Amino acid sequence: MAALAALLTGASAPPPTVDVSITGLRNTKGQILVCLTTNPKAFPDCSKDKASVRMAVKATDAADFAVHAPGVGTYAIAVVHDENSNNKMDLALFLPKEGFGFSRNPTITVGPPSFKSASFVVTGDMHQTIKMKYML
Repeated sequence: MAALAALLTGASAPPPTVDVSITGLRNTKGQILVCLTTNPKAFPDCSKDKASVRMAVKATDAADFAVHAPGVGTYAIAVVHDENSNNKMDLALFLPKEGFGFSRNPTITVGPPSFKSASFVVTGDMHQTIKMKYML
């Protein structure tokens, strides 16, 4: 019935929402930096994609939060547990000192996973559970 009402009034459907749950946090200090992108060349660093969705979520709220996708499409999510809230991933000898994770929880070997291994198709509201990984 709501769909019929939207058609009759000419209103468009709201953009899809990806509900995200983060598991495996080693503590609730700081924040979770979130990057949602459709651009394989900008993954996992959304700073190269002006159309990406970037946000910070308090680590205490990481169990469940919403990311609003701009529309339907193929997306990938990268997250960083920014424990000291300095808005970046801290490194020690090229290894991440802070936790990180990706949509679809791909296997991590050397370097970040490919966009393809972390990507998922959004056609409407959906859910992703991301397990944090810590190197140090």
